[in-house]
Amino acid sequence: MGGGSPVDGWPSPAERPIFVIGCPRSGTTLLQLMLHAHPRLAIPPETRFMLDVYRRRAEFGDLKDGANRRRLAEAVTGPRNTRYRDLKLDRDETVAAIVDGPPTVGSALGAVLRQYARRFGKERWGDKRPGYYQAVDELRRMFPHAQFVHLIRDGRDCVGSLKQMPWYKQTSYHAISTWAEAIDYGRTAVRRLGPDTFHQLRYEDLVADPARELSALCDFLGEEFDPAMCEPRRVAKSAVPKFKTWHSNTSRDVNASSSGSWQDRLDPWEAALAEAVLGRRLRENGYELSGAPRPSAGDLARYARVSTKRRLARRKRLWLDRARRLREADSDVAIVTAESGSAASSEHTAESDG
Repeated sequence: MGGGSPVDGWPSPAERPIFVIGCPRSGTTLLQLMLHAHPRLAIPPETRFMLDVYRRRAEFGDLKDGANRRRLAEAVTGPRNTRYRDLKLDRDETVAAIVDGPPTVGSALGAVLRQYARRFGKERWGDKRPGYYQAVDELRRMFPHAQFVHLIRDGRDCVGSLKQMPWYKQTSYHAISTWAEAIDYGRTAVRRLGPDTFHQLRYEDLVADPARELSALCDFLGEEFDPAMCEPRRVAKSAVPKFKTWHSNTSRDVNASSSGSWQDRLDPWEAALAEAVLGRRLRENGYELSGAPRPSAGDLARYARVSTKRRLARRKRLWLDRARRLREADSDVAIVTAESGSAASSEHTAESDG
């Protein structure tokens, strides 16, 4: 049974990829599993090839050449750091799907995640990576009809959780700045993209009343709500790699036990700084301030330096992307739909036979 009717001007829901984004440690893995528990949706564990391949696309040359599509496929399936292996797919089948598919970056990358969906007998695919909040425009360039789900969590809890992660090597100044960026990107995207493309929800609301929040999310996605989504622990074993021990809570029932944990995890100076620089954003998203004292001038100055450095790096990345785009058309990058993809494949066959 299909999900929802297509909105005028949009393709059917099955042709719209779903991207889950948010500040790291905001609950995106929980939301990934909730979506993955739906009988039509497949959202894989985090990979590292999507933006890497997009930003390196010039290295692969003209994708109308099958040899170049093979090089792209090997860049996805070969190196360990792409985390392709976490998808547990047949490498030869993935390479063949890319080589035999339409000559665009979006189509090539979409073929990988479509193969993941087929592994579970699902009709619709998506992807989850918190840092995608910085790359909404890049993702939309590859997947023009994509839908984005932005999960928001109390910034103080995100910072407190990041401090405990074995893989997080940055300072609390960076963690606080990351949450501010995610909120600002989300505010801009929801205004620019509109309610058919960009949906925001709060982690605290999600764990307090999963059925209500997931029903609203399914309405946005054009899918029917399924109660199985409220029991993500049932799919955790198959959708969360074993080495990610910090996601152990996903094997339990949904609960709100970690909400407000920042009060035990943050040092007084961190709480003071977070409330001082994030206060407006926290209040706008429904979070109350504790009334922490004003942070020291030194902490404010250090945060300002980190925030400025991150902002400049962001601008540099945007300018580099714009420079690359001047040399190519969107049609060279965007995903090709299943219908046009079949036609494209037929054209490639005709050319090679002729």
